[in-house]
Amino acid sequence: FDEMKRRRDMEVESTEITIGIEELSMMKLIEVKLIKHDQQQTAVNLVANHDDDKDYNYHIPTMPFLSISNLVLQVLDKIGPTMAVLRQDIFQNIQKLEQVHDSDPALYSNMVEILKKEIISEGKGTKCPKTCGKALLWLTRSLDFTLALLQLLADDLERKMEQAVQESYTNTLKPWHGWISSAAFKVALKLVPDSKGLITILKGKDKNNDDFKKELRTFISLLTPLLKEIHDVLGAYGLDRLKST
Repeated sequence: FDEMKRRRDMEVESTEITIGIEELSMMKLIEVKLIKHDQQQTAVNLVANHDDDKDYNYHIPTMPFLSISNLVLQVLDKIGPTMAVLRQDIFQNIQKLEQVHDSDPALYSNMVEILKKEIISEGKGTKCPKTCGKALLWLTRSLDFTLALLQLLADDLERKMEQAVQESYTNTLKPWHGWISSAAFKVALKLVPDSKGLITILKGKDKNNDDFKKELRTFISLLTPLLKEIHDVLGAYGLDRLKST
């Protein structure tokens, strides 16, 4: 009975932040080697000249990355239906990558193999919309936004939420959004919960603000290098400058 109670208490204490820390800590155990490339080379040339295997010996774990993305969905679900549009966009991008991964879990356990598949198809003259590449790009940008927002909260839990969200958006997503996406964001901005509401969602029960700030900073310190690595890979494949409508 005591063991069951202990497990139950642990489950109650788990939040998206603490789960994210666990996931990211596990990902750190996987060595990530990034490609060193000439900025002027095209992604097709990089794949075409793949005789030198050492240039391609880098790894982004697919399912752990998607697990982190799913944590954002869980937070949006807790906020409620006001975030439905943003939630749907993230969910669809996760689904696209999961479907490819499930078609060959051994090969596509590395996200980079999914990108290679699309680029190689394009190099052979196949019309390829880079669906998975775009999905990875926008998931990464969504996490950029999440990271920026959490950094602001870690600095000041009393910060006005609408201001924090606007600042985070301006520094991350806005440069890549066209007028349709920007207009949709302006609508969503009016629906965000206040600081106390969001912090209650993220912090969980029976936790003081100092401990919560420590968790935020730990999460931030683990997520920051991962996102930088993914951006480097996206840049190598010519995907980092794409914009939405």
